[in-house]
Amino acid sequence: QVQLVESGGGLVQAGDSLRLSCAASGRTFSTDAMGWFRQAPGKEREFVAAISWSRGSTIYADSVKGRFTISRDNAKNTVYLQMNSLKPEDTAVYYCAAGRMVVSASHVYNYWGQGTQVTVSS
Repeated sequence: QVQLVESGGGLVQAGDSLRLSCAASGRTFSTDAMGWFRQAPGKEREFVAAISWSRGSTIYADSVKGRFTISRDNAKNTVYLQMNSLKPEDTAVYYCAAGRMVVSASHVYNYWGQGTQVTVSS
């Protein structure tokens, strides 16, 4: 099992920045990919970004390219999501997830955190 704990959410204004963290523990060696997903009220969960623990390769959703940056600290087993130029439409619960492949499909990720709320006011 892999345990994931997100932190760093909050209420910010449009244009502000926020950094989310996801600390992984347990059988982390069984996974190589860490992803961030989000779900807004009344909407389906959507992919945001993902990174490989081993290669550091990354992928992003078009909606966040150029504004969000995913990174990892292997020594701390922690993945970060730096979010800049936030918009009201970024408001959602953000979840981190662990899986074997760096892909955007949520069903490939086996482990999920509880989520952290991000609210962007206009």
